[in-house]
Amino acid sequence: MYDSEPLRRVDEIMKKQNGYLYGPSLIGNSSYFPTGILGNAMVQQDQDQWYTDAYSLTSHVVEEMQLAADALRKAGGLKVPLDYRHLYINQWDNSVPNGIASGVFTNYSSDLLFSMERLSVNPYAVRRIHPTADGLPFMVADEITRELAGMSLETLHREGRLFLVDHSYQARYPVSPGRYTSACSAYFFIHPKSGDFLPLSIRTNVETNLIYSPLDEETDWLLAKAMFNMNDLFHSQIFHLANSHAVSEIVHLAALRTMSDKHPVFSLLNRLMYQAYAIRPVGEKVLFNEGGFFERSFSINSEGVKLFASEFYPTRAGPFMPNFFHKDLTTRGLLNCTYGPALKSMPFFEDGNVLHSIILKFITSFVEAYYDSDQTLALDNELQAWVREATEAALVIDFPASPLVRRSTLVDILVHVAFLNGVSHHVLNSGEPVATSGVLPLHPSALYAPVPKKKGVKDIMSFLPPVDDAVEQIALFARFNRPHLVSENGTLTHMFNSRELLGRGCIEVRRAEVEFRQAMQNFSEVVGGRTFDIDGLSQGMPFVWKGLDPGQIPYFLSV
Repeated sequence: MYDSEPLRRVDEIMKKQNGYLYGPSLIGNSSYFPTGILGNAMVQQDQDQWYTDAYSLTSHVVEEMQLAADALRKAGGLKVPLDYRHLYINQWDNSVPNGIASGVFTNYSSDLLFSMERLSVNPYAVRRIHPTADGLPFMVADEITRELAGMSLETLHREGRLFLVDHSYQARYPVSPGRYTSACSAYFFIHPKSGDFLPLSIRTNVETNLIYSPLDEETDWLLAKAMFNMNDLFHSQIFHLANSHAVSEIVHLAALRTMSDKHPVFSLLNRLMYQAYAIRPVGEKVLFNEGGFFERSFSINSEGVKLFASEFYPTRAGPFMPNFFHKDLTTRGLLNCTYGPALKSMPFFEDGNVLHSIILKFITSFVEAYYDSDQTLALDNELQAWVREATEAALVIDFPASPLVRRSTLVDILVHVAFLNGVSHHVLNSGEPVATSGVLPLHPSALYAPVPKKKGVKDIMSFLPPVDDAVEQIALFARFNRPHLVSENGTLTHMFNSRELLGRGCIEVRRAEVEFRQAMQNFSEVVGGRTFDIDGLSQGMPFVWKGLDPGQIPYFLSV
């Protein structure tokens, strides 16, 4: 990039290289975390900003905890699963002003709701089982599969209709005293007649390794779904940490060490990384510390969190290019599948694809505004140094190779970072758990009785959180929400609405940002206006999902 004072720019980068250093990872062994004189100052500044923003929300949460508990006790306490609704209805007005997703309570026992959550609120754990490359992880009685699917398990497998979510690894993770955990694996399938995506069976992978199905007694099956959801909730919360946070941070840290603050690509990355370096140190201090907020609610303790991050970062969460939006869904057989029928509805893809396309359009305009051809990339020493740093010293896994020779590759890099920060993060975290994926009764963060050794449970309530623990779980997730950002232009709609980014005199970028903002506003109206259709469904689900409303979710890694 042209600079009228090149020597001063070189000196700036040298100071940054000496001041931003690679320190040890936080919360498990994932990516490096900044240290050094400049790195420590940046981390402290991000924490100060984060605590300032979180203060008023936390105050509301503390006040509303007691109000919710009082409302439940006035309603008669917890006797049946639906009694948990008293902890939500007309509660948490300040911390969760948009309330709980429509249908989550009225259809809480629906099998379609349970299965479609795999394609919406946590779409990162499910995969299609390949007919030849994958074996069957466990067997299900033939009479069960024929009753539910009209064909054998082997036929479902052979026709590419069978899907798996496997949380068996959680059996190895340590658990807090007085809490219990399963480590569920579950089969889902595409029904040959209706085309619906439905649950087939759940295996606990602990104790006597019971296998449940929708044909079991109602209480047994409800408990099985609650146990699975507990494992899936743990996965979603820690996967987002090893995926969105750890990946975006290390890519940005490589840029901090190689690019001038004046570089337009650095300005874009810097915009996306607002408060980013607060999360892991704050997490170590108050969330994932021994006795911290996480251990107050979840069965698996803070050591289990670190084990998950250490195991999933190098294999599933951390690789850069394999986690590109379309590529990841295709790899897992959810999109463009050549060996099985297409999914009738995939809300995460439907909404995510709109957002991805809008982001892609802006980033393409941005890159083309500063690089008029592929050949000009070679002339940008800072850009090339960043890519080299990312692949070598920073150890970003599966990052595009150095040197960077195509503008389209730069677009891919920037789109992925923007998508991780502004979309992927909020599918799993931010306001989603308190509104949908962590709503009681069937989304407990812990079990309060041992996993059964045999079927025939008559009452599910002993397994679910008592009043105070239930309030603690809701409060934890309410703390993740950031409703104030709507009035502060801190939502995805305003991702690139930054004076630093737009004040460089590049009219093409300013024009692209206006178009980006308008497109996001238009889609926000679509999402915000959703309701149930005549079949009682929304996007093929018996609940109304608004988790990717760009007018509501943050543009950055908020929590």
